[in-house]
Amino acid sequence: MENHAYGQIIGSSDAPYLNKLAGQAGLATNFFAEAHPSLPNYIAMTSGSTHGITDDNPPADHPLSVSSIFSLLPGGGSRSLEESMPANCGQADSGNYAVRHNPQAYYTNLGGDCARYNVPLADPPDLSARFTFVTPNLINDMHDGTVADGDTWLSTFVPKLLASAEYAAGRTALFITWDEDDDLSGNHIPTFVIAPSVAPGTLVSATLNHYSMLRATQQMLNVAPLLGSAATAADMRTPFNL
Repeated sequence: MENHAYGQIIGSSDAPYLNKLAGQAGLATNFFAEAHPSLPNYIAMTSGSTHGITDDNPPADHPLSVSSIFSLLPGGGSRSLEESMPANCGQADSGNYAVRHNPQAYYTNLGGDCARYNVPLADPPDLSARFTFVTPNLINDMHDGTVADGDTWLSTFVPKLLASAEYAAGRTALFITWDEDDDLSGNHIPTFVIAPSVAPGTLVSATLNHYSMLRATQQMLNVAPLLGSAATAADMRTPFNL
């Protein structure tokens, strides 16, 4: 999700589904993004570093031959589902698709994986990979749309994930996070954690960030080595019982 601070979501009457979800799942109450604008956060949460990126330029300007969650899970072990992307591994903005919100498109060391496994979001979503990265389009991620737009989209999309065979088998965790805030709240953003093992209404006040989320993801998938700042990030598994 995009460009909203914790206080713009939690307690907001425009986000009834998300606030209901907070009582049914886990919520990190002190979670922070790494940078501004969008792109460096997407790169950070998938590779453990912003790699010095400070803009939202396309992959042609930021070809990254670095380790990422995608390079550690090759050959279909990872998958990206990008809403409104016109074709696989889209390298440029198109309509409501923004390439800066598609981090896999920036990594140049994935062989043909981006062309095969970075695909338009379909209904129902394909959760067959060990790791799946989902990006709503610019309306539904709250960037160009409203908080209500994003909340409504999540209210229809999240139940599809929770009804999936993968979630029913008890081996899937779902993170819902934002890339950054609105530049007015110190990058304090909401992050939800949903898994069969997470007690409903869990509130975690430890200071966490996207590197913590990456660390937790790698540990749950037993994928090493821990990438960049994920290696020293605060533990997210223990407090959420993941």
